[in-house]
Amino acid sequence: MVRERPPETTGELGPREYWPRVADRELRQRLTRSGAVLIEGPRACGKTATARQVVASRVMLDADASARRAAAVDPGFLLRGEAPRLIDEWQVVPEVWNHVRHAVDDRAGRGHFILTGSAVPPDDITRHTGAGRIGRLRLRPMSLLELKRSTGAVALSKLLAGNPISPSAAELTVADLAALVCAGGWPGHLGSAPGESPLSLEDAMAENRDYVGEVCRVDVRRVDGRDKDPARVGRFLQSLARNVSTNASVATLVRDSGGSDPPLVNHTAGSYMNALTRLMVVEDQPPWAPHLRSRSRLRVTPKRHFVDPSLAVAALSATPEHLLHDFEWFGFLFESMVVRDLRVYAQAAEARVFHYRDNTGLEVDAVVDAGPGRWAAFEIKLGTGRIDDGARTLLKFADRVDTERCGEPATLGVIVGSGYAYTRPDGVGVIPVGALGP
Repeated sequence: MVRERPPETTGELGPREYWPRVADRELRQRLTRSGAVLIEGPRACGKTATARQVVASRVMLDADASARRAAAVDPGFLLRGEAPRLIDEWQVVPEVWNHVRHAVDDRAGRGHFILTGSAVPPDDITRHTGAGRIGRLRLRPMSLLELKRSTGAVALSKLLAGNPISPSAAELTVADLAALVCAGGWPGHLGSAPGESPLSLEDAMAENRDYVGEVCRVDVRRVDGRDKDPARVGRFLQSLARNVSTNASVATLVRDSGGSDPPLVNHTAGSYMNALTRLMVVEDQPPWAPHLRSRSRLRVTPKRHFVDPSLAVAALSATPEHLLHDFEWFGFLFESMVVRDLRVYAQAAEARVFHYRDNTGLEVDAVVDAGPGRWAAFEIKLGTGRIDDGARTLLKFADRVDTERCGEPATLGVIVGSGYAYTRPDGVGVIPVGALGP
């Protein structure tokens, strides 16, 4: 049985405040149907704090050297404790995976363990999961709803069900949006104890730059055990940042990386991309492949995204002022932030987020697919002055999809920076990002 835990305490500061996550409900559901749950996500996205809301005991492998020493003798030692038991950063002792798998087989009931990890280990470690043994839950940085900057009045789950858009308003200024993009959705930036204030925007951005620096210096090398030049990794991240929300190929990223050192080659860049993907620092947006009425050919290049757009800002040491003087790049970063939020909300609806692009140049920024008849398409526009353009694109796209095989779209919508949520006479919805929720 999954239980609620009392708040954690830290010294004399009193109970720590937990900012609820959209994934909380999914975690509890998964514990009722699986013997163990693996929470995966980038470092510092809140995996441990989320798990602590339901666990009864825990072991922190990245911080507890004695636990690692004990595990070297008997990995099964880590499993001893009241259930659900949290094994934090399990990949530090990868042998524990099979011990968890066998323990789940041997014990009656479900919800015995929660494992957290901030790097995806090689497939040969986790390939023997077994149906119903270890479920997986992806945790990402916080959405605007989780940051308490969205009302959630327009629920993605209701849009996928074909419900009309609830009229509402969300007033986030352009300066607000620039700050949100630069700070990102990292729980560590928030005040989490009585008397503790959230980080200032300047401090949050400094933390993000440190995060990117650690990725370059330590994390990329740690994930596959191979030495990599931090400066070259940094240049590759900068190239990704300049090409965020685009379909840039690896070859394009290589050409754009520049620098005084010998240029990257595709093979090296591919190894960087693989390591960054395993660290869950980057999360590409795959193409959607619907049945089409026309003879248009689909493009299969993914869209490039960091798991949070603040990392793109940090990679280039940018600030809100930079964004406000480069609205083209700001628009791409805003799109990436919206895709981050859509991924959080779509996961709660058992859906995935794609993009669409064909050989005629028709592109749709986001397609949320939960199965036939439960899909929605969105254009993402920072400014309200481009709503008409977005609506025309969506209607053209909907006419191109073979709805007899894919089903009618549940919603076509233009997601904007601020303003009112409403449905246009042509049926296309307008949704301010500050009203979007799960």
